Formats: sequence, C-alpha cells, structure tokens
Amino acid sequence: MSIINNERQAGPVTILELSGRLFIGEASDELDEKLQSFMSAGRLNFLLDCSHVSGIDSQGIKSLVRGVISAQKRGGKLKLLNLSRRVKEVLQITRLLTVIESFDDESAALQSFSFQNPPRADPA
Repeated sequence: MSIINNERQAGPVTILELSGRLFIGEASDELDEKLQSFMSAGRLNFLLDCSHVSGIDSQGIKSLVRGVISAQKRGGKLKLLNLSRRVKEVLQITRLLTVIESFDDESAALQSFSFQNPPRADPA
C-alpha cells in the first residue's frame, strides 16, 4: 500500500496526504523518491498532511529531514500538517519540531508559505 494517499496543488504548494506507517522500506523510499522527483521538476514547496500516519521510525524521520534540507537548498519549504499524537511525540523527542514547522490547520499552514510577489510597475 502506498504511503501517499492523495496529491494536490494549492497554488505553488504541493500537498501530499499520507496514510499508514512511515517506516523503513517501501513507505519511506516512496516518499523520498516522490519528493526528490518533484524537486527535480521544480516543485519546491510541500505540505505533508500526516493526519492518517499512524507511526514513524528512524527511516521515516530521515525521509522528512532529507525533504526539508533538499527543499531549503533549492529555496523551498517542507512543512507538516495534522500530526497524530504518536508521530508528534516522536518528532518532539527527536527535537525535529524545532526545525520543521507543523500546523493543525491547513489554511494557516498554506498562509505560512510567504511568497514574494513581483514588484508592480507604477503607472506614469
């Protein structure tokens, strides 16, 4: 079963709805590969909806960290949405929530991606 349940766009942000366990093996490999392929194609801003993720292990954490670092190096961002209690506890213990932004509200999460608008020319 795929870890990525659904994928959609909200402006320049790719929202990936995850479900299952983000553990070593197919799940973490799939997320890693998907994020890297998006970034290669120029999609750099991600919101991972984790409301249906029941657990995470060290390999899952590695996938998140790699995604955050890869996005930042390219000028993008990766943020988390709707963490389950169990996943939130693991990320707090590992102190990852100090470096990966997490939200409980999708609209607040999307607003947190600040995008610069190109300057408008003033009419003469």
